[in-house]
Amino acid sequence: MVLAIAAGLVLNAMRDSIVFFSTPQMVAEKQIPVGKRFRLGGMVEQGSLVRGDNLAVSFKVSDGGATLPVNYKGILPDLFREGQGVVAEGALDASGVFKADTVLAKHDENYMPKEVADALKKQGRWQEGADGKPVMSQGASSAKPSLTQ
Repeated sequence: MVLAIAAGLVLNAMRDSIVFFSTPQMVAEKQIPVGKRFRLGGMVEQGSLVRGDNLAVSFKVSDGGATLPVNYKGILPDLFREGQGVVAEGALDASGVFKADTVLAKHDENYMPKEVADALKKQGRWQEGADGKPVMSQGASSAKPSLTQ
C-alpha cells in the first residue's frame, strides 16, 4: 500500500517531465513559469527566421493554435528550415520569449511531431492525401501539411 502511494506521488510529480515536449498551445494553457526549463516543439513558422550578429537567430514556433517566439544563439542544425518540425530546449524569459540553448531539427521529409499533427487535425487545419501523408501545397518541393485559412 505504501509503495503504491509512493509510486503515485512520484508519477504525479513527474507528469510534466514525461512529455517529450510542449507545443505553444500547451505552454499557454499550462502557464509555464519564467525560467522553468522545458522542450518546445512545433513547426518553424514561414517567414519568421531572422538572423542577427554572432550566430544569434530568432524565429517563431507554431502548432496551428498558438505561436511562440524563440531566440537562440548558436549554429542551427543543417536540416533547420522554415515550415519544418523543430524541438528546442530552454526556458521562457520575463517577456514571454523562449530562450533556447539547444535546437533540434527533424530528420525526415515526412516527419512532423505527433502532438503537432494531432493539434492541426483537431483544428481542422490538416489535410491528408489517400496515402495518409500530408498533402503537398501548390509549388512546394517537399511534403508539408496543407493548412487551410
